[in-house]
Amino acid sequence: MKQFAAIILAAGYSSRMGAFKPLLPFGETTVLERNIDLFRGAGIQDIRVVIGHKSSELLPLLERLDVTPLPNERYQEGMFSSVLTAAESLKAGSGAFFLLPVDIPLVSRETVELLARTYESSEKGILYPTFQGTRGHPPLISMAYREAVLSWHGNGGLKEMLMQYETDSAMVETGDEGVLLDMDTPEDYERLQKSLQRRVIPSRQACELLLAERFAADSPVIGHCRAVAQLALLMAERLNNDRCYLDLELIEAAGLLHDLAKGQPRHAAAGADMLRGMGYDAVAGLVAVHMELPPREGDAIDAADLLFLADKLMEGERFVPLESRFRRQLERHADDLQILGNITRRLESARSIQRCVEARFGFSIAELLSGTAP
Repeated sequence: MKQFAAIILAAGYSSRMGAFKPLLPFGETTVLERNIDLFRGAGIQDIRVVIGHKSSELLPLLERLDVTPLPNERYQEGMFSSVLTAAESLKAGSGAFFLLPVDIPLVSRETVELLARTYESSEKGILYPTFQGTRGHPPLISMAYREAVLSWHGNGGLKEMLMQYETDSAMVETGDEGVLLDMDTPEDYERLQKSLQRRVIPSRQACELLLAERFAADSPVIGHCRAVAQLALLMAERLNNDRCYLDLELIEAAGLLHDLAKGQPRHAAAGADMLRGMGYDAVAGLVAVHMELPPREGDAIDAADLLFLADKLMEGERFVPLESRFRRQLERHADDLQILGNITRRLESARSIQRCVEARFGFSIAELLSGTAP
């Protein structure tokens, strides 16, 4: 990440918000600190913050965080004056810089890392992160455009300036809605705070991108993960109709990502460690036990039970009864008592969960999956 810099624009008045946006509480930190943590967590060390309005309140924070302040004496002229301040601080040459307005605090670290990887393998000088085809922030811009920014007349701002170079730009689909979510008003702020509470669970699209792009899972693994997620989600939806309170988004994400470390030793633990490193602790907790559940008590069904059972019922992308699935494993390891004991324990756990689930349904899981259930 040494070739990249990150510029955060935090010089404006925040007039529509009615409060100073950079220092608004956001989760366990502030809006500005969250954006600094975003880039630092992605491995970018060169982070600069353009300041203007209430700069005296930001300077102690930036000093404590060891982040470079860029004072904009003309911040009253609007955001492009901050872009110019940022460009003046950069050196022409190799590398590129991210540009993020401070009021877009829900961009994921995976998006920054994806843009950086794409830039290294792309011939394009301007990369736009997109969500479902819509451009968002932060763009990643080659240092080669520093002079073009500085010489721009300012009309239409940076967006209009970059439009002059569309042939050297590319859109990078991220699966990250955070690239589009800004906050100008108190209503926006409240909405983004609620979104923050759900950000600990990656969206379906983000999970798919993680599997295919970041972890380069092969097609059979991706197909199996989709099948497990589908079955676990179907079971959870039915159970929720019977006064269970299962988190459907969490179950789907865990199903899609449960085999992300397939092929590595102790892949469940390895995958869980990867997910914790990305901040997805709740998903990691389910992935960690999808191969071996702790002892169960009573007939209550939770998300870990459903993921465990769905994984045991799906062989690749095909539904297979437990007895058939485990018979081959038992026969294959008949001479190894330790492995045989582990397999038998997993089979008994799966049987127990299946009995509880089907008792709640009043019909079989096979009927649920085939669409023939009442």
